[in-house]
Amino acid sequence: MEKVVVSIGGSVLVPGKDDAAYIKSLAGMLGSVSKKTVLAVVCGGGKVARYYSKTGGELGGTVDQLDEMGIAVTRINASLLRIALGDTAANGAPTTAGECAGIMGPGKVAVMGGTAPGHTTDAVAAMVAREIGADRIVNASNVDAVYDCDPRTNPGARRMDRMTIKELSDIVYDEHEACKSSVFDPLGCTIAMEEGIDLVMVDGRDLAELENAILGKPVKGTFIDSSRRG
Repeated sequence: MEKVVVSIGGSVLVPGKDDAAYIKSLAGMLGSVSKKTVLAVVCGGGKVARYYSKTGGELGGTVDQLDEMGIAVTRINASLLRIALGDTAANGAPTTAGECAGIMGPGKVAVMGGTAPGHTTDAVAAMVAREIGADRIVNASNVDAVYDCDPRTNPGARRMDRMTIKELSDIVYDEHEACKSSVFDPLGCTIAMEEGIDLVMVDGRDLAELENAILGKPVKGTFIDSSRRG
């Protein structure tokens, strides 16, 4: 069975738009594909994490303190997904990539949030992928593909259907700030490049698209080929 790690943004899980219905449907899909793949899901923090980061920053919090609050939110989001998965969720609430790898198995979905200050959940997903020798990482965000600039603010943004891991690394940000958002975390990109793990970027609220990405089928999003470094 193939091994897949999904990094799903908090903005996908809990944007405040039919969240319970979406998470229930997501859990049903994940339960189905877990019979065909060994699967882990790493949950992000989204707007709730950003709220605490902004408010904590205004109160003089350090980057590490702000990260700790964001990590707490990601773990709450992971708890929501575990509740929806029920018996399909792997036992435990892992707090490290190694713990997550240890509870993965066919028919069970391992779910976790963040780990430590300085590591985004994209990076954590890549760490889990490295631990298990994953076939691919699926990044499920609120943007349906990789673009050459932000399509939410630039209607002329160019969509990329396929690219190399080096091309992706050239456009990700190069310094960490608490709850800073980018197409993918630079550390995660580096791990994927070093380990030869492909990435797939899709709209996380499109469950058919997300399922195709997990199963290695063609997607409307962006496929990042780790075998081509340049």
